[in-house]
Amino acid sequence: MSGLKIKVISRNPEDYLRATKRDIHKIQRNYDPTQHPLEAPREYVRALNAVKLERVFAKPFLGSLDGHTDGVSSMAKHPNRLSMLASGAFDGEIRLWDLTSRKCTRNFIAHEGWVRSICFTPNGQTFTSAGDDKTIKTWKSEVENPDDEDPMNTLLSMSVVSGVSHHRDKPIFATCGEHCQLWESTRNEPVKVFKWGVDSLHHVAFNQVENNLLASCASDRSIILYDCRETAPLRKVVLELRSNALSWNPMEAFMFTVANEDYNLYTFDVRKLKQPVNIHLDHTSAVIDVDYAPTGREFVAGSYDKTVRIFETLKGHSRDVYHTKRMQRLTCVKWSLDNKYIMTGSDEMNIRMWKARASEKLGVLKPRERTALNYADSLKEKFAGHPQIKRIARHRHVPKHILNAQKELRTIREKSKKKEANRRAHSKPGAVPIVPERKKHDVKEDE
Repeated sequence: MSGLKIKVISRNPEDYLRATKRDIHKIQRNYDPTQHPLEAPREYVRALNAVKLERVFAKPFLGSLDGHTDGVSSMAKHPNRLSMLASGAFDGEIRLWDLTSRKCTRNFIAHEGWVRSICFTPNGQTFTSAGDDKTIKTWKSEVENPDDEDPMNTLLSMSVVSGVSHHRDKPIFATCGEHCQLWESTRNEPVKVFKWGVDSLHHVAFNQVENNLLASCASDRSIILYDCRETAPLRKVVLELRSNALSWNPMEAFMFTVANEDYNLYTFDVRKLKQPVNIHLDHTSAVIDVDYAPTGREFVAGSYDKTVRIFETLKGHSRDVYHTKRMQRLTCVKWSLDNKYIMTGSDEMNIRMWKARASEKLGVLKPRERTALNYADSLKEKFAGHPQIKRIARHRHVPKHILNAQKELRTIREKSKKKEANRRAHSKPGAVPIVPERKKHDVKEDE
């Protein structure tokens, strides 16, 4: 018996014992791929179910903020508080909102005529508004006594001010109208005036990373870059049609995106303005406003075609489109600083709140829920190229007028491509070169 060998099954208790009663039972699993020949088909079915469930749960609309008695013309996010939003209307009224309770906390008539633009100071204690009455007013964000209802400071401009943007660090702000002007709140006259012989400017935005750099959109179809340390504008880019709004990428100091009248958005690199880095298609009418997500990877655009579209910075087509029956033409859009919500203002007097990711579950997620969602996301990414999954993930219901407009635009694009191909086929080799889409929108650059 001394030479007898007995094989004993030895297992580590950690492999099969639960840490607590509430944990799920651990199951012995052999990870050898030869033991699981149907792993790929099984994962494909799971990915298919995950992408179907994503479309089932895609309910992005959260609610609306009612109260304005005229169309919403502009909005501003509070830099430190997620729950605070300021909005201005076409009748000169400004309202401050508490987004958690979806209630208006304060409202007052600020200007005669439109409220053209609103922006908060970096500390969030005050905000500045510009209106059609040629005044630039500074207001307190919080009202502690009745005197705080009145403007802290009122500056009178020589011409109508159509945009305002605050510097990230210094107590200066820029306005645009006939010219781009730099102001200090302590002085009644602008500190600097930038001129470049254009009729008027209608949007201005400070860069939040390279904070001395700012850009404006002009009525002569150009985008003008300025440095507030210089005495004259730096560069100018002229597009085919007018740009309505501009937004800087908060993560890449040299990138900005403009919303254009030709139904497209253009992303530019300041270092190479000869042609756009990317062209973002899909809208079927003029794009009115654009705003970046705090991650810098996505941005939201609102258009005259009554839809909101979310684009990835590196892709040419939108990843999602939001619309409702009641929502009319968009006038302003904002992406919240926690990267979870989108606010849109439209000319039928409503501000709407949407989820940034349509099927995302709001609220606290349990660890197992989070693991399951991460697993589903990785499966969708793994099988994203499969035709069935790609079709389900891309499918969106859009209103009939959008569908018809998309068909019309597609026909126009196909017609021009066909015409170009025919010209190339019946011309000398090399006489009609193939021009990439980005170079077709070649722009004129002045320094």
